[in-house]
Amino acid sequence: MDNKQLWDSVLAEIELSTSRANFATWFKNTAIVRQEEGVIFLGVPNQFVKEWLFNKYHKAILKSLRGLSEHIRSIEYTISKEPPKQEQPKKVMDHGSQELPLSDYYINKEDNLNPRYTFDSFIVGPFNELAHAAAQAVIKKPGIVYNPLFIYGSTGHGKTHLIQAIGNHFKNTDSSKKVYYITSEKFTMDCLSSIESGKMSLFKEKYRKYDVLIMDDIQFLSQKARMQEELFHLFNTLYDNNKQLIFSSDKDPNYIPHLEERLQSRFIAGMKVDIPPPDHESRMAILKAKSQKMDVMLSYEVLDYLAGSTGSNIRELEGALNTVICQAQLKNKDLSVNEIRQLIKESAKPKKAVSIKDVIKVIADFYNIEEASIYEKTRRQEVVKPRQVIMYILREDFKISYPTIGEKLGGRDHTTVIHSCEKIKNDLKEDVGLLQDIQQVRVLLK
Repeated sequence: MDNKQLWDSVLAEIELSTSRANFATWFKNTAIVRQEEGVIFLGVPNQFVKEWLFNKYHKAILKSLRGLSEHIRSIEYTISKEPPKQEQPKKVMDHGSQELPLSDYYINKEDNLNPRYTFDSFIVGPFNELAHAAAQAVIKKPGIVYNPLFIYGSTGHGKTHLIQAIGNHFKNTDSSKKVYYITSEKFTMDCLSSIESGKMSLFKEKYRKYDVLIMDDIQFLSQKARMQEELFHLFNTLYDNNKQLIFSSDKDPNYIPHLEERLQSRFIAGMKVDIPPPDHESRMAILKAKSQKMDVMLSYEVLDYLAGSTGSNIRELEGALNTVICQAQLKNKDLSVNEIRQLIKESAKPKKAVSIKDVIKVIADFYNIEEASIYEKTRRQEVVKPRQVIMYILREDFKISYPTIGEKLGGRDHTTVIHSCEKIKNDLKEDVGLLQDIQQVRVLLK
């Protein structure tokens, strides 16, 4: 079976499980350009399609390929401005060197660090230069100055990027240092699991071996007395051994409700620094850097408009930029500022009255699942994620109360709704594909 026959067989299988519109949109101009030692190199027309296929169809494509050939191990996506020519593989345009390698999307399971978050890709401006300087001081003298380092600020101001950049720096420059990044939510889950299984000694042993411990979203430890106690003892152990501690939160530690005073005092004992909203010039610099990374040149007017119209959340800036670039590529032309203005307007949060049932139907259709399955008690992942997105949209965009959302979605407890909304919020920090999903859903709800 040659490359064309192999890919045609995969497409025939994929077509049966997706809508005609989705199939035509995402699989047009795709083809296998070559195979090397069990690796399939799949040619795609642009970065947006590359990310979409990886986020939405990667597992299905890989499963289909392996069903057709047991020798296939993995897939690499490569940008090709023209449809790949199967019989003349040497003429296929390979922009692999200009794109992030697929491995950059993977989070290392050993340390939870995302390799994309580095100082090289961190844009420094007046709004975050103090936090950046503090991070630089930490990497020069870990465990000695600014210990702990506590970074705080609203969602989307770059906290996670900065604290993970510190971790990646240590990881890439000193292999002897044991670095570990974790969110407070995952720390809590890990602790609870250890308590239930009677393995708390292993839990303590695990966390006390690190030279650099980075914990994100400390605010979620609010009202969790047992978790705060465990973190307090862990903090003391690591601090007394000159290990570097780095924390982040969406607010000043003094204003995190129901946080024990002894823990608060330790958080502020080293260095706490705020990252305020990025100023206009910094937002333009961020957009320019991200567009250049995607090999796209945008005019000053476009950058100026995007920086001034999409708020201060860096992830929202990135989402708006992706939307503009996607539309430009689909239309095969540069967009005017007026066209971009309309596009941004369409991508904004829905303002008109939409019923809860409408929201459920639109999102179920978007994820291509049965609407009835949303109300069921199933834990199937293909249902759980859309259900969490529904809860998030109902809460964030329509301000529906947690108990009402739970009641309307099959009689679920309000704590389940809160957990789901927080889960989506956290995932949005790193998952650009999910951000694009939600932007498209918002367009559909307008």
